[in-house]
Amino acid sequence: MSKIKFIFLILLIFFSISACQTVSEKIDKKTTLEQKELSKWLNKSESELKIFYGQPDKVEFLDTRNRNYIYVKKKFNIKCERKFEINQKNKVVGFSSKNCF
Repeated sequence: MSKIKFIFLILLIFFSISACQTVSEKIDKKTTLEQKELSKWLNKSESELKIFYGQPDKVEFLDTRNRNYIYVKKKFNIKCERKFEINQKNKVVGFSSKNCF
């Protein structure tokens, strides 16, 4: 009887570890796709960004006289935040993404 419990425990641990790796791989893949998609916005104009995403949910002004446009979206109770840095010439010069997968 103890051999069956031991084998069951080993199988349970194995499946738990492999399931975590699968989820991690899917998140990494989605994050890579998100980065690739957002990188297309580099050097695009502020107006093009607003046409696609709409008005930003929040605007932060930076010490460098640039500004961050922040877009927040909630999906499955997870808050996705995309941040685009706009320079003085109204061009996108940077971006970041958090929890957008």
